[in-house]
Amino acid sequence: MNVILLGPPGCGKGTQAKRLQDTKGLVQLSTGDMLRSEVASGSEVGVQVQETIDSGGLVADDIIIGLISNRIDEGDIVNGFILDGFPRTLLQADALSGMLEKKGIEIEHVIELKVDDEAMVKRITGRFTCDGCGTGYHEEFNKPQEDGVCDKCGGTAFSRRADDNEQTVRSRLRAYHEQTAPIIGFFESKGVLKRVNGMADIDDVSAELSVLVG
Repeated sequence: MNVILLGPPGCGKGTQAKRLQDTKGLVQLSTGDMLRSEVASGSEVGVQVQETIDSGGLVADDIIIGLISNRIDEGDIVNGFILDGFPRTLLQADALSGMLEKKGIEIEHVIELKVDDEAMVKRITGRFTCDGCGTGYHEEFNKPQEDGVCDKCGGTAFSRRADDNEQTVRSRLRAYHEQTAPIIGFFESKGVLKRVNGMADIDDVSAELSVLVG
């Protein structure tokens, strides 16, 4: 069983992918983790990736597809995999489909998490993290029980990601709609696209995904 989760930044793709991994025995394939691992290994591809990142460029699609291809060939993916946040463009979707077709692998489920842009801005700009243990909070939806004190470790130092500001979030949402949203039609034409209300409670979203994936 192989799944792709689609949706804009902050819609919960990573959280839901992790839950599907835990409940369905699927392997979450994070292109970000793959790229970081390749860089850390010092391989020829890793050096190339680091140079691209340092120059502010985008890692070439063929490199990412190659990393996914190699990862899929590893022996731990027996029940299937989940891709969240990839592909992001029509070219990537086409290249991914071609690579999987050569391997005789099908994507059974492409699930779009439908969310409201304004709600995403509020959700992302309001989140912060405990510096001590990494526990995540939100200034409106998930405050510490005691103001300024982490529920988990008792720490009092918190921080926000530098890119969790309104201007950056809106820019990322625009990029999603311009670049990624068109691939919705690509997968819809293949008859594998499904939609889930990403604005629902996290547990409700998980339950609906579990039913859809089977």
